[in-house]
Amino acid sequence: MTDRIEVSGLLVAKELHSFIEHEALPDTGIEPQTFWSGLAALVKTYGPKTRQALKRREELQARIDAWHKDHPGSNYDFAEYKAFLKNIGYLEDEGPAFKVETRNVDPEIANIAGPQLVVPVMNARFALNAANARWGSLYDAYYGTDVIAETEGLEKTAKYNTARGAVVVAKATAFLDDVAPLAGAKHADVVAYKVEASTLKAETTSGDVVGLADAAQFVGYQGNADAPSTVLLKNNNLHIDIQIDRSHPVGATSRAGVKDVVLEAAISTIQDCEDSVAAVDGEDKTTVYRNWLGLMKGDLTDTFMKGGKEMTRSLNKDRVYTAADGSRLTLPGRSLLLVRNVGHLMTTPAVLDADGTEISEGLLDALVTSLCALHDLKKKGENANSRMGSIYIVKPKMHGPAEVALTNEIMGAVEDILGLERYTIKVGVMDEERRTTVNLKECIRAVKERLVFINTGFLDRTGDELHTSMEAGAFLPKGDIKGEPWIAAYEDWNVNIGLE
Repeated sequence: MTDRIEVSGLLVAKELHSFIEHEALPDTGIEPQTFWSGLAALVKTYGPKTRQALKRREELQARIDAWHKDHPGSNYDFAEYKAFLKNIGYLEDEGPAFKVETRNVDPEIANIAGPQLVVPVMNARFALNAANARWGSLYDAYYGTDVIAETEGLEKTAKYNTARGAVVVAKATAFLDDVAPLAGAKHADVVAYKVEASTLKAETTSGDVVGLADAAQFVGYQGNADAPSTVLLKNNNLHIDIQIDRSHPVGATSRAGVKDVVLEAAISTIQDCEDSVAAVDGEDKTTVYRNWLGLMKGDLTDTFMKGGKEMTRSLNKDRVYTAADGSRLTLPGRSLLLVRNVGHLMTTPAVLDADGTEISEGLLDALVTSLCALHDLKKKGENANSRMGSIYIVKPKMHGPAEVALTNEIMGAVEDILGLERYTIKVGVMDEERRTTVNLKECIRAVKERLVFINTGFLDRTGDELHTSMEAGAFLPKGDIKGEPWIAAYEDWNVNIGLE
């Protein structure tokens, strides 16, 4: 049996207790007694509320099961079924129009459209790889994938294949012509880039000097203005870093000395405590929380063997440029990190109540992941995760507006324990349960001061449809379900309600 320490009426796994007191709490300004009494208060207040919410789920499901048994077959009256769902409170009335009021949202969510990754935070190497995927080599992407077919002479070989590399460079310059074209020339014809009077100039093979078709796309550079080592462009709020080094093996083959084109890629990443991990007891949860703490402090590393060599991975630092106007320009070196807590359903043996009952794991996640994020807020923007002073928690598998409202209450209680301003903690609502989908507008209303995203998920949403409607009859195979109208309607509904 796990060794436990009794504190504030809770029985805490020894390794978790040690992590909180010796790793997570120092330098936050939060005293151990404040933390543990706060967790005990969370458990006392929101443990029963969580159990009541789960009981409500069971009651509704039992009534839906009974209805389908009383109306066998697939040809039941849908109007009658909808009226039944409204009558039992499963389908709720929509209130008046409103607006989401969330403030202090980082641009990665508020202004930039880009990919989002999901990665198990339990695996430090994976977590670091995802965080560092904010910037990615276009050359590597072309060279290492099937974007370029491995036809004769263009194979990916152990030694650098110069013929394949030449195709990579050609495709990259064509990409630049598409997203950041020059005025009257091609990027492939450039022999030198330079900065003059806050604008980018490109000298071509013909001796002409041209600028960008849209001069505003040039935003910065590194090195000397007359021979920069990088040229920074922007397209659709995403940055493009043209890296120049004539001594580099690839750069030496380029007229302009371009060794790589690096793109802003994975703008945000969900560090996952839920679906992609199997974290159960105190030891598991401590591993999860320790990695998240390392990401928030910025000191997470992982050492591993690759290709027979020992490698150590750490978080990329911010990228510093000279802006077009001569000022200092700093860009994040990492994707914006959100942390996905578990849903209301789960309990954990990492902490037991005084009577030996497992506490709600979601309560523990909310408090500990927010505590870890205090270290990021103290950075005041330098090599920070959030430059707006926010904490981003993704909450999965909530059933309907009441459960979303419960999440809002819990986050407010966590803010009070940690001395944070109200709505410092932002919430991403996962629309993956039918009761949330059909009541999505009211779910959003319940968390309108915290909401940063709503999403869809085919597998979880299908799983809940199976669970909810099991007594309605047989379901199609998964592959066929993907083509059914209700899946497209679910995704359209999510987008339409969100935009509204």
